[in-house]
Amino acid sequence: MLAWLAALALLPWWLGLPLLLALAAALLLQLHWPAEHARLLRRALRWGLPGVMVALQRALGGGAFGVGAALLGALAGYTLLAGMEAWLDRDLRRAPAGTTSDAEWPELARAPIGPPARIIELRPPEWRAASAELADPRGGSLQWREGSYLFADGMQLEAGEQCDFSPGGRWFAARPERGRRLLLCDRDHHRCHRLRGWNLYGWDGEQPWLQRREGDMPVPLEHVSGSRGRRSM
Repeated sequence: MLAWLAALALLPWWLGLPLLLALAAALLLQLHWPAEHARLLRRALRWGLPGVMVALQRALGGGAFGVGAALLGALAGYTLLAGMEAWLDRDLRRAPAGTTSDAEWPELARAPIGPPARIIELRPPEWRAASAELADPRGGSLQWREGSYLFADGMQLEAGEQCDFSPGGRWFAARPERGRRLLLCDRDHHRCHRLRGWNLYGWDGEQPWLQRREGDMPVPLEHVSGSRGRRSM
C-alpha cells in the first residue's frame, strides 16, 4: 500500500485519478469478486487517494492554493468513499440482525426467566385451648400448669392460653385469648420471638407467616421487624 501511494504521488494527477475512478467503478458494478479481492480494492482506494492529492498539490505549484485544493479534494474523496462503502455494506448490516433474531427467537422464547416459581399454600393455624395435656407432633405430651407450658424434654414456656404447632412440630406458637401478643419458638434453634401486634396467619411447611391486621398481606417471619425481640429458650 505504501508503494501504491508513492506511485500515485509521482504520477500526474490526471493519470492517478482515472485509476481510482476505475477501481471505484469495479466495486460499484458488484462483480463476483472474491472477498479478499474486494478488500484489496477498498484498501487501494483508501491509500491511493492521498497519493493523487499529493500529485495535484505538486501540479498546482506547491503553494497555499495547491495545499488547500489538495485538502478539499481529500475531504471530498473520503466522504464519497465512506458513502460508497456504506452503500456496498447495506445488506451485510441488515441480514445478520434479522437472521440471528429469527434463529434465536425459539430458544429465547423457551428459555426460563428468573428463578422457578413456587406456589405458597398456607395452612391456617389450629388454635387449641390450653388443657391438662396436649399431644406434641414430635412425641410426648404438652402440659399446661399455672400459666406455663411444660414440654416432655423439660422445657417450660410462659405464654398465652391458646397454642398451635407447625405441621412437623418445629415451631410452637402461643397467644392469649385476648390481646395481640404472639409467642413463636423455633425448637430446632432454641429461639423464641415475642411479637406484639402480630397474628399468626398460617404455616408454609415449617415456616410461620404473620399478619399485622385483617386484610393485610401476610409476610414470613424474617420480614417482620418485631422479630428482633427474640431470646434463647
